Amino acid sequence: MPAIFLAAMSSCQTNENYKALMAEDYFLVEANEDLTDIIVHDIFSPPVASRIYAYPAIAAYEVAVLAAPEDYQSLMGQLNGSAPLNVSVDEEEEINFHLAALAAYYEVARKLIFSEQDLENNKISAYAKIKDAGMPGPMFDASLRLGEKVAGEILEYVSGDNYHQSRSFEKYTVRADLGSWKPTPPAYIEGIEPHWNTIRTFVLDSADQFIPPPPPPFDTLPDSRFFRDAKEVMDAGNQMTEEQEEIAFFWDCNPYKMNVKGHVMYAEKKITPGGHWMGIAGIASKAKNLNWKETAETMAITSIYLFDAFISCWDEKYRSVLIRPETYINRYMDQDWLPLLQTPPFPEYTSGHSVISTAASIALTDLLGEPFHFLDSTEVKYGLGTREFKSFREAAAEAAISRFYGGIHYLPAIELGVEQGKLVAGKINEKINTRKSTGPNTALKD
Repeated sequence: MPAIFLAAMSSCQTNENYKALMAEDYFLVEANEDLTDIIVHDIFSPPVASRIYAYPAIAAYEVAVLAAPEDYQSLMGQLNGSAPLNVSVDEEEEINFHLAALAAYYEVARKLIFSEQDLENNKISAYAKIKDAGMPGPMFDASLRLGEKVAGEILEYVSGDNYHQSRSFEKYTVRADLGSWKPTPPAYIEGIEPHWNTIRTFVLDSADQFIPPPPPPFDTLPDSRFFRDAKEVMDAGNQMTEEQEEIAFFWDCNPYKMNVKGHVMYAEKKITPGGHWMGIAGIASKAKNLNWKETAETMAITSIYLFDAFISCWDEKYRSVLIRPETYINRYMDQDWLPLLQTPPFPEYTSGHSVISTAASIALTDLLGEPFHFLDSTEVKYGLGTREFKSFREAAAEAAISRFYGGIHYLPAIELGVEQGKLVAGKINEKINTRKSTGPNTALKD
């Protein structure tokens, strides 16, 4: 067989390889997993992590809009403080939009983290896989250029969210009154992100748009509501079942957990609660066999719900500044009592897991439907097992109650946190659309 004919056949096969790869591979899910590893390594707080997840996901989604403008509606112009995207596609260039979305994702993500080289290495690995599958050089280069243009616009939007200004704000000053939050052992870390309510929301009118009812009034009398709530936490901790322990540890998601051995204290690196839900979004995308554009939409919408939910929750945390169960129980009930989980370094009310898990579960349910069976393997790489759920709402309910099992929240923070998450999700669902013909709540259902 002539050599020229063999070369032509080889070239065609190579082209088919890259086309199949870009159609079938979940590059954006893998990029999100890469980003999670770096967020864990760099020890970003849960609110800050939600910011790091959101903007790259939005950038990737905006490329999906360029790829299918007849189907998808840009978020830029819908999100608070955003302007319509000013990027056009050169019709004379052949673009692979999936690669462009990946490029936009990585370019935005690397600006929001510390360990840029680690992310760069992951990007290089992904790009090499695509090149090796035979994507033509001009297409590869043109796709990267488009992704970088989109990233540039998103990064301009990022610069106005008040994050960098908030880095210079005053640290939280611990109050002297008995009912307010105090740093907890073993590290007694100062209050994390007391000014997170100054960060620009994506959709909410303001950080305090959905202020939950105040927690029960602080009291130390045995017949008071507050004392009973605390005793409930203590008693649950003393009577924990194996299943409840497993649930608590599975949803721990505390990036500030410190281990003490003798005179040595060292951090145990863990995923954040938002990172856990972004992992679920990736698992769900694969389980539903979503294409890359639908995956980008799922990741962007989930991250937006998480982001605004964190702002709403943190606004309340530093309004009520409520004492944690560990501090109260040690002071008024049992000085030797310890919660199953290590108490995270910020005020108690409302429960962050309850607010953000509820919001994320509503986002995913609206997108993908219910029931939705999935195996949550997000925590496997961080030393935990898997858990199986029939729906996103079931997972969120478990995440919420896990904080009671863990001994770090009273029940009102959980129950009212769930209601707060519902209000946040309802507002977002009301205000933004990702599809030209439907809102995000009906986009991908069967």
